[in-house]
Amino acid sequence: MSARVLVVGDVMTDIIVRPEGPIVPGSDRRAEIRNRPGGSGANQAVWLGAAGADVLFAARVGAAERSMYENYFRGLGVVPALAGDKDLPSGVLVTILDPGGERSFLTDRGANLNLSPQDLPEDLLDGVGLVLISGYSFFAPGPRHAVQILLEAARSRGVAIAIDPASTGFLAEVGPQVFRDWVGKADWLFANQGEAELLTGEADFEMQMQMLGEQFTHVVIKRGRFGAALGGRDGMSQSRPAPIVDVVDTTGAGDAFAAGFVAAMLRGQTHAACLEAGIAEGARAVQAVGGQPQ
Repeated sequence: MSARVLVVGDVMTDIIVRPEGPIVPGSDRRAEIRNRPGGSGANQAVWLGAAGADVLFAARVGAAERSMYENYFRGLGVVPALAGDKDLPSGVLVTILDPGGERSFLTDRGANLNLSPQDLPEDLLDGVGLVLISGYSFFAPGPRHAVQILLEAARSRGVAIAIDPASTGFLAEVGPQVFRDWVGKADWLFANQGEAELLTGEADFEMQMQMLGEQFTHVVIKRGRFGAALGGRDGMSQSRPAPIVDVVDTTGAGDAFAAGFVAAMLRGQTHAACLEAGIAEGARAVQAVGGQPQ
């Protein structure tokens, strides 16, 4: 497998709100509010760059911010392939953190909604061994069409495909079978526990692996503080625990895990070592505010 990975997904500005207590309707509540670069695809790309991977990132941003974002990604070891949108600004995500580190989101995807086939030309796949697609790209008609064309080109070239479902909220909205039909066959699935249950309708962990393995050759289920497991149509083949760490913010932890796993895989490491690398990056991510490496 070529060592280059192509990531396709959203670019967002994350506005992270940490209230001092419960929000008071119609009144004030003191809060810590911070801006951070984010977006599932962008997070994955930056974590991959931090892990030393050769990573190309394709996305759409507001035209006014395009040069800024290109410089930002280059500075973090990511090769940007960004389209500029003249009509919509770059996306914004408001994250509200509760005292336990759990998150609620308010999302304006902005320019991400206009991702088009012209933004994802087939030559992006030149020299690429794996294409990693954020599930957010499937939840709007334009980006979905663009990504599906790219995935067909990847299949015809024999380029491995990895999918991260990205959002239980959007999955529930469109329906799991619809999402699976949109995605088609792929080599890798990186799902968290909630996504795996939604996609299969099964609470049993082993059944989730087997059912998802009918569509995805390799299934990785991220289990948060319980670590992660790898399997396929024959069920779980191995799992690894997670270290005990102080959780500050879980934003981007799944993106960090996927990046750590993929970077290790592109280095030719065993699947067990890839699991451990993913878990290590996920644990690193939850110890700081924001979805990208500090």
